[in-house]
Amino acid sequence: MLVLIGAAGCSPAADPVPRTAEVRTSAPSATGSAAPTLAGTTATDVGWVQLMAPMSQQAVNLLTLAVERAAEPRLRAFAVRLRSDHEAELDRLRPLLTRMGLPLTDVHAGHDMPGMVTERDLGAARAAEGPAFDRLVVVQIRDHLRQSAHVSRSEITAGGRADARELAAVLVTAREASLAELERLPGTVRALG
Repeated sequence: MLVLIGAAGCSPAADPVPRTAEVRTSAPSATGSAAPTLAGTTATDVGWVQLMAPMSQQAVNLLTLAVERAAEPRLRAFAVRLRSDHEAELDRLRPLLTRMGLPLTDVHAGHDMPGMVTERDLGAARAAEGPAFDRLVVVQIRDHLRQSAHVSRSEITAGGRADARELAAVLVTAREASLAELERLPGTVRALG
């Protein structure tokens, strides 16, 4: 856990409006729910999955705004693809939480963390328009992609669960590809300074 807390920079603070994770429920499998499997689970596994689920959900919330409001059509198309990818990741992260016997709640609600899109960030995005909105989205999503890749690399090297390490590797690959695509979008160089 120390690796992830240090990497995430989690501190309660500046986000005055607590977030709640959106929980999608699905029907139990025909064989019923599997009991939580804790064998081989490390604090790094727990910390990683409890961070990645809300990070991805908050990114989806920002990407939804970008899909609806981005001025640059290529940014809007990028947001559509990235939101779809993040929703698919959430469909893998949430069952992992369940398999580990962890709650489907955002244990980081109200914490100011690198790479986490906060309620304040979402409020700023809702208030921004045109190129200012696009710049805000580019900066926030770039930070989210970088930090979630960084934290996922920690899971790969220090995690104990094969299923968590495998998903972390998928996330790192996806984040690196998304970062490369983001950097090629028009206006990104100006937005990122």
